[in-house]
Amino acid sequence: MAIRRGRGVAAINYPTGMNLGGDPTQALVHSTPTGNFMVTLSSVDLGQGMKQIMAQICAETIGVPTDRVVVDTADTDTGPHCMGTFASRGTHRAGNAVIQAAREARQVMLEVAAEELEVNASDLETDGQGNILVKGAPQRSISIFDVALAAHFKRGRSISGRGMFLIPRSYPEKETGAMKPSTCYAHACTVAEVEVDDETGEVTVLTVKNVFEIGRALNPKMVEQQLVGGSWMGISHALYETTEPYYPNRDHGGTDFNQYLMPGPGDLAQTEIIVLERPSADGPYGAKGPGEMCANPQIPAVANAVFDAVGVRIDTLPITPERILRALKAQASN
Repeated sequence: MAIRRGRGVAAINYPTGMNLGGDPTQALVHSTPTGNFMVTLSSVDLGQGMKQIMAQICAETIGVPTDRVVVDTADTDTGPHCMGTFASRGTHRAGNAVIQAAREARQVMLEVAAEELEVNASDLETDGQGNILVKGAPQRSISIFDVALAAHFKRGRSISGRGMFLIPRSYPEKETGAMKPSTCYAHACTVAEVEVDDETGEVTVLTVKNVFEIGRALNPKMVEQQLVGGSWMGISHALYETTEPYYPNRDHGGTDFNQYLMPGPGDLAQTEIIVLERPSADGPYGAKGPGEMCANPQIPAVANAVFDAVGVRIDTLPITPERILRALKAQASN
């Protein structure tokens, strides 16, 4: 009986969004009378940072500081249409819709500024700090605050825009069934190192090294936090989480989260995250969707590491000590 060490590798790719009716998402952007901007969506922030990213995308497109943008996720009764927050689609689909809406609002803003400065709208640019300047003559400028006031109370213009992102739908080929379910894919590779006690079946994950290719990281710190948290979730799925025993009855099943088995801080492995940026051609500023993918490759990597350590293949989750011991016993009897 001994503690045996193993290493496992797994690589995956993951589609961004889905191929259902074009997977559409709409966005609305409008200016307040004081030059702040409101983004209206029906895409929901589940804690993944949707509101922050949409504010950044809108601000970058219009040319204002991010703190001048407010994101309202409304609801599906009153907000613009969205297919939903799932399938790692939020940043890609909603982000593209926000860019379209923000570009339209920016154009109206520049047209009003051009009237105030008596120049052509094509001769204007923003400085990213809340001002609109004449190209080549930055001393001639007007604040976005003043432009918004002029639009509302002098020019009778609505600084607003509408956006809708729709992917080209892919239909299966009749002969082969081949199709293109997504316009872009994120990628990941995980290397997990474990120790397995071949007497008790207990698995200890020592290190998890992850490489994620996610297009472009629009907010690197938020991306890092999501990827680290996803890596820990992947370990939890691999070794701990289950609603069993479920059949034939729930008599011995957990009844609440006090009894639901998950890893604690002492169970989490040393985790390393490397982000590769390969901007997507159709992503908002190159972004893809890393959401669900971040918890996927750890599961097969841990399973492969267990196999490398003790030579048994566990193909049912979670990889519990009982399942490992049963597999070892079956192996020894053959």
